[in-house]
Amino acid sequence: MDALDLLTTRRSVRELTAPAPDELELETIFQSATQVPDHGGLTPWRFVVIHGDAAKARFRRALEETVVQMKLGDESMKKAEKVADFAPMAIAVISKIAVGAEKPKPEWEQLLSAGAAAYAVQLAANALGYDNVWITGLWCGSPVLRAEMGCGEKDRIIGFIMVGTAQHSFPKEEKNTNLEQFVTYW
Repeated sequence: MDALDLLTTRRSVRELTAPAPDELELETIFQSATQVPDHGGLTPWRFVVIHGDAAKARFRRALEETVVQMKLGDESMKKAEKVADFAPMAIAVISKIAVGAEKPKPEWEQLLSAGAAAYAVQLAANALGYDNVWITGLWCGSPVLRAEMGCGEKDRIIGFIMVGTAQHSFPKEEKNTNLEQFVTYW
């Protein structure tokens, strides 16, 4: 796939099924993510792959425990169940803020680098023929999920990239967004 086609036709897909990337494809996806801008080579991000029955069951329990601990109610429990079954694979993207580095960088720059790594995961998965969606919401701030994923005090879950194959085909067309509201020329 041509790089510009990939960039101009990328879409979030919410109805995902198997297959998901295999180990070799994941290696390619994560190698792509390591190429994002990262001032000072801090690599202020990491990934947790949730794939397979045992991992998905652990993810489901953590989502459900989040709802219970935070007293979020029945609607949120339904959302937790939906998220657990959303795709055959989830990739948690965790911003791992580097403190005390030889050449320290502002936290916001490190968060942007983690965001770029997450987007690179999405684009690389698309380039390999997989569909995905980046979800956030209350799950990102969950103390249960943070603990399960080994987050340190300053670490943040910035999202979950849900990866699989679209259940329905859809045309990959350019959006042709009206750029006047976003672009100013000097």
